[in-house]
Amino acid sequence: MNRSRTMSPKALDVVDLSVIYADGKKVVDGVSFDLDEGQHLTLLGPSGCGKSTTLRAIAGLERPSGGTIRLFGESVYDASKGRNVPTDQRNLSMVFQNYAIWPHMTVFENVAYGLRVRNVASADIKKRVAQALDLVGLGGFAERMAPALSGGQQQRVALARSFVFNPRLILFDEPLSNLDAKLRLEMRHELKALQSRLGITSVFVTHDQEEALAMSDKVVVLRDGVIEQAGAPLDVYYRPRSRFVADFVGGSNIFPVSRSEALGSNLARLHLTNGQYLDCDWQGAHGKWDGACVKTVHIEMSRARRDAANVFELQIVDRSFVGDLVVYDARWGDLPLAIKKTSSELYDPGSKAYGHITTAHVIPLAEA
Repeated sequence: MNRSRTMSPKALDVVDLSVIYADGKKVVDGVSFDLDEGQHLTLLGPSGCGKSTTLRAIAGLERPSGGTIRLFGESVYDASKGRNVPTDQRNLSMVFQNYAIWPHMTVFENVAYGLRVRNVASADIKKRVAQALDLVGLGGFAERMAPALSGGQQQRVALARSFVFNPRLILFDEPLSNLDAKLRLEMRHELKALQSRLGITSVFVTHDQEEALAMSDKVVVLRDGVIEQAGAPLDVYYRPRSRFVADFVGGSNIFPVSRSEALGSNLARLHLTNGQYLDCDWQGAHGKWDGACVKTVHIEMSRARRDAANVFELQIVDRSFVGDLVVYDARWGDLPLAIKKTSSELYDPGSKAYGHITTAHVIPLAEA
């Protein structure tokens, strides 16, 4: 066993963090999560859930009310010890939603600013800025004034400025939200590639679930200042633990459940409020469920009824072509369903079909 690797501290360790505003409102309530070096973590949630406040607390721009924050094993905030390290001593950088590019400076001076305040030698500044601009595809833009840049170019300048002084942690506060859809997708791919190439450790804030899933090693879903679920993107998307996560992360059908019963050690039956039921893998779990989640891509469709669990008749109400997929609006009795399928076989509105859901794809949801 490699002891030094086993004992190395987390890049970021947030423990029982709370932020209470002067009016008594608790914006962050006992939040805990950690991050390994070289990983990318995303704080995901709706507006007002506390994700940006948490990010600002990590940066030192927001004074927490309790808890601890450690960067690479060093405490930068500890409520019990009255410790609060200033932002400029935390060796991190932050990319803001509005880029925070100085309009009176050239691209070179914008990127060089962080190095100048750290008293880096001029020759080294020139070399490191040139390297940073090349990495973000702005090698020929050094002398251009910031207002002459497009939104995407300004975002690249902000990125270059964030990593040019080799911070140990980079924080991103919804940095892609001001870009149009096409450019946003391009910048997402570029940022992920840059992160991988440089081994950047980062925390990203967004309300866009697709962005969070595509870019992250770990996703932390927040609601009203508390963590609803944290884990790898695939786990959060395909195994939501609550109705909120299933609904917010998207691509889900959520059925109300009235009661559940065990059918053996590996199977359970969830009775729906409309009198139907769905069987699911029990996995040894025992609890009180108030919902069942099935992802839109996990409902199979056929014209003939098959002999299997969770087969039911559907009425196709409408369909929408959305590029690679067709989205069906269907009904199972009085329950609405959304189903996503490839366009290889089309079902017409008004027609009948049979739906099938494997027991592994029925996810019981805990009570709120």
